[in-house]
Parts: sequence; C-alpha cells; structure tokens
Amino acid sequence: MTGSRKRYSAEYKAKVVLEAIRGDLTVSQLIAKLGVRQTLINAWKKRAVEGMAGVFSGKAEGAEASHQGEVEKLHAMIGQLVVERDFLRKASGR
Repeated sequence: MTGSRKRYSAEYKAKVVLEAIRGDLTVSQLIAKLGVRQTLINAWKKRAVEGMAGVFSGKAEGAEASHQGEVEKLHAMIGQLVVERDFLRKASGR
C-alpha cells in the first residue's frame, strides 16, 4: 500500500462518466482502459445522474452566483485585513 490516494480532476471524472453512460465499452473494459476502479466509476456515474436535474433547473447558475458573491465578500475581507495590518504596523513603529 502506497499510503497516498490518487486524485482525479473534475474533467477526468466527467470524461469517465460520459464514456460509462454512452455504453460503448463495458465497465470492465473501462477499468482496463482507464485504470479506474469500478466503485469509483459507479459512484461518479450515480453522482452525475443525480446532479443532472440541477443542470436543467437553474440550480447550477444559482450556485455559481452564490459562489461569486462569496468570493467578492472574501476579497473585501482580505482588503480590510491588509489595511488593518498596515495601520497596526505603522502604529507600532515597525
């Protein structure tokens, strides 16, 4: 056992799931071709199928907007902390 897990990108997972859904190859053939375990393929496929409804319902766009708002909020917080740090550094004489 190597002790480290292999991490797969979202693009790679999507590619594997798309091939699994297409059905051109069996799961056994996908395992041999891609070197991904059957449990991962099945889990990714299940997750993709369950999430498909969100693509058509607009939830994905709402989540993206929420994410963007959170990023902007965090950027503002970083800016505020930098100003405070600089003020305290100047006040302490450093």
